[in-house]
This record gives sequence, structure tokens and C-alpha cells, in this order.
Amino acid sequence: MPKKIPLISVLGAAASGALTAVAFPKFDLMFFAWISLIPLFFLLAKARPRHGLFLGWTAGAVFYAILLYWIPAVPAHYGHLPIVLSLLIDALLVLLLASTWALFGWVFALLRARLNDAAFFAAPFLWIALEYAVTHVLTGFPWGLLGVSQYKNTSFIQIGAITGVYGVSFMLVLFQSYFVVSIESMKRAPFAVAAVAMAAVHLAGALAMPKPVPGPETFTAAVIQGNMSSDLSWSDMTAERITVLFEEHMDLTRQARQAGASLIIWPEFTVPLCFSCPDPLYVRFRSALEEFVEDSGATLVVGTNEVSGEGDQRKYFNSSLCLAPGRAVSRYAKMHLVPFGEYTPAKAVFGFVNKVTHAIGELTPGNFPALHSFREIPFGTPICYEIVFPDLVRRFAKKGARFLATLTNDGWYGRSSAPAQHFAAAVLRAAENRRFLLRAATTGISGIIDPAGRVLARSEIGTRTFLIGDVTPSTGITFYSRYGDLFCFLGLTISGIFLILALFRTPRKRDA
Repeated sequence: MPKKIPLISVLGAAASGALTAVAFPKFDLMFFAWISLIPLFFLLAKARPRHGLFLGWTAGAVFYAILLYWIPAVPAHYGHLPIVLSLLIDALLVLLLASTWALFGWVFALLRARLNDAAFFAAPFLWIALEYAVTHVLTGFPWGLLGVSQYKNTSFIQIGAITGVYGVSFMLVLFQSYFVVSIESMKRAPFAVAAVAMAAVHLAGALAMPKPVPGPETFTAAVIQGNMSSDLSWSDMTAERITVLFEEHMDLTRQARQAGASLIIWPEFTVPLCFSCPDPLYVRFRSALEEFVEDSGATLVVGTNEVSGEGDQRKYFNSSLCLAPGRAVSRYAKMHLVPFGEYTPAKAVFGFVNKVTHAIGELTPGNFPALHSFREIPFGTPICYEIVFPDLVRRFAKKGARFLATLTNDGWYGRSSAPAQHFAAAVLRAAENRRFLLRAATTGISGIIDPAGRVLARSEIGTRTFLIGDVTPSTGITFYSRYGDLFCFLGLTISGIFLILALFRTPRKRDA
């Protein structure tokens, strides 16, 4: 192996990253996730560990640069940051996230040098161990987990009910690593095993796919999409204009009720609502919502910004409120806030960011997954960003939620790939927990997803509409909902064992 990495190798690694990225929305070329890592595996199989580190980083950087191309526009447009600074922030984020791919490349190349073909068998375990890390380390950012690319492959993602999305990622990496080891070793057996395993997962998923049967508890629900632009600032709007927006949402809500919906979901903070605020406008909106619930007999879930405490002790919470007939109100406060969006993490280090932009909120996270109740049926409402965290969402199901409703505002990202990528993650959460999932998005994409991950209804971005459908609450609980990320812990354990064996193994000549 030459001391310098040939340009063709760098291009091959970049191709792996690019092909993986286009497997995700909006491109939705999900078949590429079945072959995108093959070039990288061939390169890593002949690379020294330090070269594997660079090749992995290259692939990861290209992957995240394409997947997250929409990020720079947000701080530039809404935070009024110079575009150069916005691009620099995006580049730093991409390089940080790409470090997981770099670590994969380094460890795989090390295993290959010390343990030969065993590296290929360790690869899928190593991959999910690193996906688990990117989900939980620091604040966590599991945007782009490989398995999410398969959200339209309904029979395949059923494995998520046992392993979470990580099992889908595992199978994709196993399929490709076993293909490459078959080519490298000139043995058919590894790829034959992978092909049979992949076929078995699809077949088992098709057979196990839940088919909701309407029963006594089945009800009709609706999600409201008011199409309120994120370019509108509440502070710059008159009370009359805000009232018009509120009435537009109320009009959609009345239409949904007339169409038969008994549970109606509004998006995340689509209209300024605060049930704990004394401002006359907030009081008037609260009264109107309570009057609608009492008169119609419907239950309404709305996104609000609630306040507690006074003076320096004042705290703000991104919340979902459930209003039921009889003036019963329950509240859930968002637990996992968006870093540098809803709060500033590690202020001692990043406090300077608030001096650059005033677009960062100062919200307080909630402490637990509080459930709402509809006709004595408990349900959970993960808010916006929370839906990309598998372990967080499954906590609602474990606590007793029999269906899920997620409130979100993707208006910040316009018609980019971000809303579609966010929606794809919601599909996986429905399948992992075998729960109906209602998604109300301010500007789209709203949707109704069944417990198998089938999309029953879906709105277009930038439209003012509502979606309506029947929901049958689930009664059972999946292995993943109950036990969480055990499969990832298995991946961490097996990866650690392989790494220890490699470190104590005498290097082969090319690794000396």
C-alpha cells in the first residue's frame, strides 16, 4: 500500500457516501442503500488503519454534506447569520458527524489487518454500535441512520419491532459486507448466507405485519395543517393578523369535526397559544378552544408555549396540551430540545453564540413522557425533533401509550429534503412500536401512519388542509418498546470483543 492514498480511492469513498445519501428522501433511491457501501468495503479491505480513517471520513463527510445540505439556509435566513458563517457551521457539523464513519473505517481496517476476514463479520455489529453512539453521545443527532432509508420497504422494517431501526441498518451492512468478503475470498457461502437472511427478514416481516382490525375502540382522528409560514414573526404581527391565523385553524378544525373526527391534532405552536399566560389574546384563544371542545364533544391536542415561575425563575416549555370535554386539560413538555435552536448547550463553551444571533430560544426541557387520554385511551405526543430518537419515542409506548401523535413545525426548511427525511423517521417509529402515528405538521408533511409503518394519508408541503382517518389503538407492546436498545448493546459488546482481539494480535507485515 503506498504511503499516499490514490485519488481513485478517495473518489471511491466519496461515491459510497453519495450513493448512501441519495437513498434517503427526497431522492428516495432506497435501493442504493443495498450497494452504496460496497466500494468503501473494497477500499477498506486493502487499507492501513490510518488510511481507513481518512477514507471513512471522506465517505461520511460526503454523505452528511448531501443529506444535510438544507442546514445552512436556516441560521442564515432565520438567525440572520452571514452565509459564510452559516456554511462554516454546517461544515463543522458535517465533519463532526463524519467522525463516526471515520471510526468505522479505522476499526474495520484494523480488524482486517489483524483478523483478516473476521472484519467483514464484525462490520454490521460495528456499524450499529456507532449508530447508537451518534444517537446518544453529546446531545445526539440520529438524523441519517441507514435503516431510515428503507421506510417505504414495509415488510423489511418490521424487524424494527424487535431491534429498532438499528436492525434494518444491521441487515443492510451485513448484506454488503458479506458480498465483498465472498468476492475477496472467492467463496460463495458468506453472500449466500446474507441473501437467505435478507429474504427471511422480508418474509417474516410480511407475515408478521399487523393488519389493524376495527373494533369497539376504533375512532376517527384528524390532523390539521394550517400552512403558517415560519417567515412570519409573532412579534411583528398585529393581534388582528394573529386572530385571522387562529380562525383559519379553527375553520379547518370545524371541517374536520363535521367530517367525523372526534380527536383533532394541531401542529407544534402553529398559532401563539399559552394557557398559563394572562395576556388577553391568549385568554381569548383558550376560551375559544375550550368552547369548541365543549360544544362539539371532540378532544383537541394543540401545541403551546407554557410558562412557570416569576422573574429570574421564569421557565418556558414547548408543550402539547390535550383539551377534553369537561374542561379536562393534560400537558406534556418536550424533553429533548433542539440544541442551538431551543437552547444553548454547554453555555460556558458556546455562550458566545447568543451574541452572534438572537434566534436561539431559552426553553426548559420536560422531565418525563407524560401521556394524554382520549376516551380513557392513553396516548403520547413526542414533539417535532423528538421523533428521530427511537429510544425516546418507545418510552411513550412502554409507559402505556396505545397510539402516538407527533406535533411538528418543519416550515423552517421550506421545500427542501428535511421535511421528507423527518417524515421518514416517523414511519420507523410507528413500525418499531406497532402504534398508529398521527403527524400534524405546520406546513407539511402531515400524515397518518398505521402500526406496520404503512402511510395511509399524507399531505403535500405548503398546503392548507386536514387529513382524516380511522385509528385502532394497539393493545400489545413490542420487544423494542419494552426492552429498548438491547440489540445495540449486543453490537457494542461484539465490536468491543473483536477490537480487543485485534489489539492483542500481532500485526501482519503490511500493518507493521
